[in-house]
Amino acid sequence: MNLDYAQAMSLVDGIIQMTDDNMRTRIVLAPPFPYLAQIEMRSKLRTNIFIAAQNCSDKNSGAFTGEVSASMLRSIGVESVIIGHSERRIIFGESDEVIAEKTKRAIENELQPIFCCGESLEERKSEKHFDVVRSQLSKGLFHLSNEKISDAIIAYEPVWAIGTGVTATAVQAQEMHLFVRNLVSAQYGSVISQNIRILYGGSVNAKNAAELFGCPDVDGALVGGASLKPDEFAEIIKAMEKI
Repeated sequence: MNLDYAQAMSLVDGIIQMTDDNMRTRIVLAPPFPYLAQIEMRSKLRTNIFIAAQNCSDKNSGAFTGEVSASMLRSIGVESVIIGHSERRIIFGESDEVIAEKTKRAIENELQPIFCCGESLEERKSEKHFDVVRSQLSKGLFHLSNEKISDAIIAYEPVWAIGTGVTATAVQAQEMHLFVRNLVSAQYGSVISQNIRILYGGSVNAKNAAELFGCPDVDGALVGGASLKPDEFAEIIKAMEKI
């Protein structure tokens, strides 16, 4: 929940200017709801820029004032939606059951779910991080069929490394990403697990992006604060281009 309209448009224009269609990297912008339609139109200036929403309702339609449905998002050209972000889980109390329903609504409306999972600092310290991530994936995402899971993206976001300036080491990131990939393999088979994209999200910036992207099971990043700075975001994209 950052930037007013003029600031958001300026940010997107800056990102467009610093990128080109020859880049192999898939760039997904996830602005707040009021800016989605306008930024979707701007994104057409680049073939490798796509638009995601930050959230969607677990309901199809009806008397749910203030909610935004997956079908509404799809109708304005949105292609992906972030589901289960740690802030939605922690601040707004979204349960695994609600998140599972949101995943279903996204798939039903041909939106690619960017499914977030990750542990708190307390869970990491008590060595429950693998159990937490396994539970979140099992309850929120693994109800999808083999065909539909292939449309999803998984984003591992260690909660203790979001907005804190602390980043998981490359070793920690790779360890969890490999764990997630193995969970997918056990549920859906090796072919799907090797092709599914797993992103790292936790204080990614221009300084640490190259090392994180160098991990064999890290396929990209869910960028937070650094995405509000076009110069730094461009450097993260460049780091991805070199992999």
